Amino acid sequence: MSAGSDERLVDDAVGRWSESSLVVEGRVLDVVRAPAAVLSTAGAEVDPTAPDVVRLAADLVATMRVSPGCVGLAAPQVGVGAQVFCVDVSEHPKTRGHHGTFVLCNAVVTESSRNEKAREGCMSVPDLTGDVKRASRVVVRGALPGTGEVVELAAEAFEARALQHEIDHCDGLLFLDRVAGAHAVHPRKTYL
Repeated sequence: MSAGSDERLVDDAVGRWSESSLVVEGRVLDVVRAPAAVLSTAGAEVDPTAPDVVRLAADLVATMRVSPGCVGLAAPQVGVGAQVFCVDVSEHPKTRGHHGTFVLCNAVVTESSRNEKAREGCMSVPDLTGDVKRASRVVVRGALPGTGEVVELAAEAFEARALQHEIDHCDGLLFLDRVAGAHAVHPRKTYL
């Protein structure tokens, strides 16, 4: 099997996942803002099949969906110190390719390419944006909530950036921890 077909099969596992597989309706939670301690503390690894993790996954998706402009949300952003996050960049104008809506638990970047600088914002830091260097292509491994299936997905451009941003949240980092200095931090010009 060629590397290209391996990648397609791996990505299909994420593409088959849907929030309906969680069998629980998500609740909209309040988003925590910096300098809350949970945002600067590495989250604990989780059992992706545990009922509380499945509930958290559904809550993250529900909260992301009602938050204008939001393309990802991590457990620490709703006050839970856990390595769980959701991503959906499909509606964002900067998106070139995407995997739709998905949630990953205990995710790590296993491969990355050269860095590119781009502007980022965050619901937990609503008044600022920043110029952050991140890999333009990544391979991420994590577990799907509910089934616990371990998956890998290759992401590029904006989706790769969103994944790295959310993994940082799970590791206790904000985009402000990644900027080159005060000159790379800007007041937010548009509120969604």
